[in-house]
Amino acid sequence: MIRIAILAGFVSSAWMIGPARADTPPPRPTMWYWHNWTDHAGVSHMTKCPVRDFDLKTMSKPAGPQWQDRMKNEHGQVIFTVQPAHWNGAWHPDPKVQWIIPLSGAWYVTAMDGHKVVMGPGDVSVGEDQLSRKDQQGHVGHDAGNVGDGPAELMVIQTDETPTTDRPCRFR
Repeated sequence: MIRIAILAGFVSSAWMIGPARADTPPPRPTMWYWHNWTDHAGVSHMTKCPVRDFDLKTMSKPAGPQWQDRMKNEHGQVIFTVQPAHWNGAWHPDPKVQWIIPLSGAWYVTAMDGHKVVMGPGDVSVGEDQLSRKDQQGHVGHDAGNVGDGPAELMVIQTDETPTTDRPCRFR
């Protein structure tokens, strides 16, 4: 069971981009979320909060680098990631059982059976291909990438679930 409280109201997110040269990485992005919190008197408040502690690194080799801000939790972690325009992750398994929610832009996942799904804001997927094995073409896990000419912002919720086999749609 996932024991992560997801803060309500991901109303908007912003990708800050400035002029970038080929020899320098793009500036760190900033995304936003609404935090519904309670003060010492028991009064709740809505505060718009930035997410901006991003590192440009791979999530699972040999996938290319993407912006990541890891938010630790006792039973999992939430990662906000920004895939740069034209990002391609190559063939790789998910590092953990994880839920992926696009916040803006679009991305795709192609499974080893050739089934390709393009997802955008409002779509949700769960990655549980850790037990996949290399096929004759050397593919393992999935191929993923960015669709379009802009970045794709994703929220990834990594869990402490143990990966399984032969159990499609097990999260109900």
